[in-house]
Amino acid sequence: MEQWQQWFQGKQVERTINALKKNNFEAVFVPDSKSACEEAMKQIPDGATVGVGGSITLTQIGLLDGLGNRNVRLIWPFRQGKTPEEILDLIRKSFSADVFLSGTNALTEDGKLFNVDATGNRVGAMFIGPKKTIIVCGVNKIVKDMEAAEKRVREWVAPQNAKRLGKKTPCVETGVCADCSSPDRICNIYVTLAKKPSRNEMTVILVGESLGI
Repeated sequence: MEQWQQWFQGKQVERTINALKKNNFEAVFVPDSKSACEEAMKQIPDGATVGVGGSITLTQIGLLDGLGNRNVRLIWPFRQGKTPEEILDLIRKSFSADVFLSGTNALTEDGKLFNVDATGNRVGAMFIGPKKTIIVCGVNKIVKDMEAAEKRVREWVAPQNAKRLGKKTPCVETGVCADCSSPDRICNIYVTLAKKPSRNEMTVILVGESLGI
């Protein structure tokens, strides 16, 4: 990355971290995936029950593999579950976890988190149930405002996730959101965290790399 690009990104990160703290989130910037994994690990105590939302980012930084070597109880519904009933049971159990781990679809420069879900298991557990939520986010997720966040999800995130998950939606055919009514639609629940939820701890780990979608 060129020097002026580093300068520009640094200013963007600074604005975003300050805004997150103003909105009562705990927020920390780390330079790379290794540091992000170490920071998250540090915040997860031994013996904890740890719930996991769907997130490419968590896999990319090595956090989920790392937790396999820790004395924790990992609840990862879409990886551990087999039947729809077993997956739903694990989802319900993740709402009583000590720690919940997730990525985010977009992070605004004024310190808001924007996420879209199909079932709501990820966005719901972000703000109610678990005692602490840790959200890991690459700098590529930073956008100017909520309008840009919604545009990012609609035009960039949703079509790629639908393709990745093997869904049968119009956007998988065209690469463009059609605001469809498909049974396979993954954009059913829109949640904005404008401030830190009042009944749980929440930490945002912002990583100086491009992560996730």
